[in-house]
Parts: sequence; C-alpha cells; structure tokens
Amino acid sequence: MSQSLPPLNALRAFEAAARLQSVSQAAEQLNVTHGAVSRQIRMLEEHLGVALFVKDGRGVKLTDAGSRLRDVSSEAFARLRAVCGELQQGQAEAPFVLACPGSLLARWFIPRLDRLNRQLPELRLQLSASEGELDPRRAGVDATLWFAEPPWPADMRVFELAAERIGPVLSPRYARFATLHQAPAAALLGEPLLHTSSRPQAWPSWAAGNALDAEALSLGQGFEHLYYLLEAAAAGLGVAIAPQQLVADDLAGGRLVAPWGFVATPARLALWVPARRLDKRAQQLAEWLRSELSER
Repeated sequence: MSQSLPPLNALRAFEAAARLQSVSQAAEQLNVTHGAVSRQIRMLEEHLGVALFVKDGRGVKLTDAGSRLRDVSSEAFARLRAVCGELQQGQAEAPFVLACPGSLLARWFIPRLDRLNRQLPELRLQLSASEGELDPRRAGVDATLWFAEPPWPADMRVFELAAERIGPVLSPRYARFATLHQAPAAALLGEPLLHTSSRPQAWPSWAAGNALDAEALSLGQGFEHLYYLLEAAAAGLGVAIAPQQLVADDLAGGRLVAPWGFVATPARLALWVPARRLDKRAQQLAEWLRSELSER
C-alpha cells in the first residue's frame, strides 16, 4: 500500500537540522525561528509515528530512525538542489525569444540590434517576426513586443514602454509634396491616401484626433502590411500613416517628413511577458527598450 509523503517543509526543516546537527543553525539557514523548525520536526515525527531526535544534554541527537531519514533526505535534497541548479543554468544559457510584428522589427528594432547585443550580451536575443495576430502566450516565446490597448490580462506582466502616436508621412519625392507639406491637415481630405488592411482604423483615428470628418477621407492604394505601406510612401507613391516610432529613423534622415505631426491613440507599445516566465532578462530588456524609446 502506498504511503503519503510528509509535508515538504517538515522534511526541509528536519534535513537541515540533521545535516547541521543543530536546530538553531537550521533555523538560521532557513531564515525562520527556532520554534518554527521545532514545530516542523514534531509534525514530521507525528506523521511518521517515530522519534527522530532525542535530547542530548542541552542539545539533541538523532535516533536510529532519524539517522536513516537523514541519509535519505540529505541525498534527495542534494540531488534536487543539483538538478534545480542545472535547470536554472540551462534557462540562463538558452536564447531569449522575442516575438514582434515584422514592421516593428524591420523599421525600429533591427537598426538598434547591434547596440542591444553590445549592451546586453547575456540576453542572447532570438527574434520571431510575424505580421499576423501575435499570441503572447505561444509556447517557445519568452516575450512579445507590440502595440496594444489596455486593460492588460492578469496572466501577463506588461511593461508599458511608450504611448502610440500616429501621423501622416510622405516623401519629398512625392509629386504633390510641394503643395501638401505646407498645407493644413484638412488638405488630406481630398488626397488618395495610402493605407493598410492591418490597421484599418489608423486614418479615422488620426482624423478624429485632428477634428476632421473621417467620412471625408479618400483611401487610395492599399497594402497588406505596414512595412510595405511605408516603403511605398518612401518611394514617393503617396501619403501614408504610421506610428511615430516606426518612422523615427526615416524622419531623422529626411527620407520621410511628417508635416502634420502625430496624435496619441489609446494603444501602448509594451513588452508582454507571461507572468509564470518572468525573469531577470525580461526586466533588463524592458529597461533597455524604455531607455531607447525615451532618448532617441
């Protein structure tokens, strides 16, 4: 007939006291009181129905039963410590897999990847790009970087990094650039606007933020993904709309301009980490991302 194991805390208290031959030293090692260790040992003796210690002057010594349990429990806890250490070491040496939209990866992350690798070499970052719906709970992914709106789910640790701000951008190569880039935002109501099916609300949100009638917008060429949309704008094909972070380098280099600025949306650029997998590397990455977004 199978027997139930004693409570783990009771076994830990006994193993420490037996290994150190002192209840006081066991209490110090386990960061509990002397009385707490004594109670756990008494609970274990009651569970087993045998005495494990007997008084020996001002101290205690193991009984024969106690000696047998000490040998077995010490070996078991030593093996547990060793295996847990190996697992932790293996986790620390495994690559940190970050999922993010391909447009964010190509236009913001990759230009900064060398700097990240130099500043956080222990991260061993591995990137997983997708233009479809991301699943931050997907197996094999340690964290997900994307734009999303709160509230945040309880099973995720979400590091908010920056507010999303969107705005129209166009290239100096665009045929109507000279006319448009000094015109008020309302001038875009008559312009065939480049758009993407992945963000159908981008233009209406921008219009609302500028007190313009979204119904008056005229959509022109459409693209499946934001990355292609912005490449089309950079090629001079028209006026596109995008999050400020994704065009920051293009604006700095003069490849694109944003004459009408950017308006805030309810979304946030955030790093999502499953709460059960939160570790030091995720927090380091979040701090690095926040620093990059605030300083550059």
